[in-house]
Amino acid sequence: MIERPRHNRVTPFGNIEATSHRGTLMGNRGDLHDDDGTVCRTWMLRRWISCTLHSPTGRRVTFDTPGCYTPLFFADDVTALAAGHRPCASCRRPAYEAFRAGWQDAFGEKRSAVEMDDVLHRARIDAAGHKVAFITSLRDLPDGVFVAGERSPGTAFLVRAGGLHPWSHAGYGKPVHMPVNRPVKVLTPAPIVRILKTKTLQIFD
Repeated sequence: MIERPRHNRVTPFGNIEATSHRGTLMGNRGDLHDDDGTVCRTWMLRRWISCTLHSPTGRRVTFDTPGCYTPLFFADDVTALAAGHRPCASCRRPAYEAFRAGWQDAFGEKRSAVEMDDVLHRARIDAAGHKVAFITSLRDLPDGVFVAGERSPGTAFLVRAGGLHPWSHAGYGKPVHMPVNRPVKVLTPAPIVRILKTKTLQIFD
């Protein structure tokens, strides 16, 4: 019997989908399960984090288990950031400290994880639970930010090295180019965009 892909892969829009493609990071938004183990909600906690695939404590990841956190998976770090997840302060400590330092550079003050999570939560989803996006000029965006497609709003594009790289669970397509003064719909939460502008985070290998 072939097992169906679990509903646990996250897109730059913050949506949770089912796909057979593997992720490079794991995430957490709390227990998203219904009583029968089905994923039925998009978040429970304001602490949205991205973690390594392997627990540093050696704990086994459990799936489809009500009462336990729901493991989520991301294609890469920039996808996790676009969805509104910050690096975990435990298993990704160096990345977390870089994120926190970038926060201080961007906003002028160092914040605790709880304080950052509160700000990020308001910047990633609205009161109705919908993705928060904003419009700005492409020229104002740093590498590592995702924008929505102009002709295909359901497609996400990664801004990198002067091009827009179409995203999918399987990887990135060939870059396309558009005028830098063109307004675009930004998917990455505004506070994270400001952090990426500081170039404190190492988001690409």
